[in-house]
Amino acid sequence: MKRALWIIGIIAILVGAFFAYRAYSDAQSAQAAQESLQTVTLEEGSLAATIGATGTVRANQSANLSWQTSGTIDQVNVRVGDEVTKDQELANLAQTSLAQNVILAQADLVNAQKALDDLLNSQVQGAQALQAVEKAQQALDDANNPELAQASAIKAIADVQKLVETAERNLRVAQSTASQSSIDQAKANVTLTKDRLDRARDKYEPYANKPESNVTRATLLSELSAAQQQYDAAVRQLNSLQGTAADTDIAVRQAELDTAQAQLVEAEREWERIKDGTSPADISLLEAQLADAQREWERLKHGPDVEDLAAAQARVAAAQATLDQTYIKAPFAGIITDVNSKPGDQINPGTPAFRLDDLSHLWVDVEVSEVDINQVQGGQPAILTFDAILAKEYSGEVVEVSPVGTEQQGVVNFKVTVELIDADPDVRPGMTSAVEIVVSQLDNALLVPNQAVRAEEGKRMVYILGENG
Repeated sequence: MKRALWIIGIIAILVGAFFAYRAYSDAQSAQAAQESLQTVTLEEGSLAATIGATGTVRANQSANLSWQTSGTIDQVNVRVGDEVTKDQELANLAQTSLAQNVILAQADLVNAQKALDDLLNSQVQGAQALQAVEKAQQALDDANNPELAQASAIKAIADVQKLVETAERNLRVAQSTASQSSIDQAKANVTLTKDRLDRARDKYEPYANKPESNVTRATLLSELSAAQQQYDAAVRQLNSLQGTAADTDIAVRQAELDTAQAQLVEAEREWERIKDGTSPADISLLEAQLADAQREWERLKHGPDVEDLAAAQARVAAAQATLDQTYIKAPFAGIITDVNSKPGDQINPGTPAFRLDDLSHLWVDVEVSEVDINQVQGGQPAILTFDAILAKEYSGEVVEVSPVGTEQQGVVNFKVTVELIDADPDVRPGMTSAVEIVVSQLDNALLVPNQAVRAEEGKRMVYILGENG
């Protein structure tokens, strides 16, 4: 019996030891597993879905400018990096080296422009022809009504005689000399106004560099201007009295008198012509003159023929276009990025001259797969990076999405244009850019690394480490 109890005790001890060891082993395994787990701390932030693509930077506008004729370059007015304005002349050819057709175009332009001017001036000529008709009609009417013409001639003589009398009176006034007392008074006025001007200038000087909005400065400047005007008027008055300006004034008055006297002679000649009435020969002559004026008016009253005008304009444009080949102008404002012309170079049609780029805006064209294109819209932000510019990101915006795709080797892509918003001088046309277009963005989201996400039974999940592992 004692032996049996002893055996049972040993078995109980062994069983207890086994369970104790197993519990210890499980605890150690759990601790080891916990220590081997890779954990991350959840963070809150913005989560963006992007579509990546690669493209090349291009300028807002570019042009390769070439010569259009042959000759020798005379002047080159720009260098690489120069900013130019629209229509600025960049280079020109020596006149002595121009081709024969260009030289002939100079004469063609003069002749074509004259022909065009004649057509355009036909409207003026038409108005003059109508005026000639009215004048000829009036002359004929006067001849057929001599009493009215004679009365008009007498009145014209009387009116011109008044002009002659007025001109004679003005000339006498201009030739008269001022009294010494008037001159002395004018000198005193000059001295007085000069003193006022000096004092006004002294007051203004301390405020001359003050802002224009300064009230005191504005007041003193107004006083200085008034004093200057008073002084100038006093000097003019003195000069007039002393005769400084008299010679000019007398010449003007004499010219007025000569004109009035010439008008009087013409009026008297007209009176002599019509005082005895008009002869039949004069009537016939006036009728013929009226007929000629009417025919000229009929020819010109409708203006130039439309086809003739268009042809003349085309001849002018053709001649001008030929002459324009002797120089190169900037077709738009921009920066000269390449120069291939030097003074003295012999050139032919098609010889490269300059490259001009408008760098006011920079664009990147990228190709987006048909799988992603419906997620891309105008106005979406983009992030751009460059291999040539390390550790720097630039902002962009989608400005254009092509509605039509292109197929290459069975793959359909759509062109998307992105504008650089914050471009700096480091970004240059021709650089390769990696573009990330932000198609959607979620703010205040819990961020979990992709490797922590597990897929089980068609669902995505993450494991959370609890207090007990």
